[in-house]
Amino acid sequence: AQQGRVREKVYGKQKIYFADQEQLPAASDAELRGLDGEIATRSGQLQALQQSCRHMEAELKDLNSSMTTPEIAREIEALRKDCASYVEKLERIKTATNHVTPEEKEKVCREQQLYRREWRRRKRMATELLDAILEGYPKSKKQFFEEVGIETDEDHGVMLPAT
Repeated sequence: AQQGRVREKVYGKQKIYFADQEQLPAASDAELRGLDGEIATRSGQLQALQQSCRHMEAELKDLNSSMTTPEIAREIEALRKDCASYVEKLERIKTATNHVTPEEKEKVCREQQLYRREWRRRKRMATELLDAILEGYPKSKKQFFEEVGIETDEDHGVMLPAT
């Protein structure tokens, strides 16, 4: 700093040293414009390379996530086996002689509807009867059911089928 090659600035207790730029040769306007042009050219090249790099990384990610040729061959073989088993099952169903006729199906549906209606009716009657008994019963509904030995549909996870 005493010789003048480096400058010194004091900020409180700190001292900062930096090169004295006055000793450096001054660049002309033409040189500065040339350097600015070179910077712009290099920035464009950098952006092009970054774009290319992003494109290649995306392509690499796609290739890494896709299946290899042996994996695809195994997958195709598994799918062919599945297809063959489904075709065989379809043929068995088509050649079966014990098909349900529409009349039989309708009869079963009517019977199910009848039983479902009866189940609802009986459940409603039992619930009304138990509610009437519980009006005068001093303990809780749960305790009454335990003492009498009543098991509800809900105890067994049974739900009435939808209509």
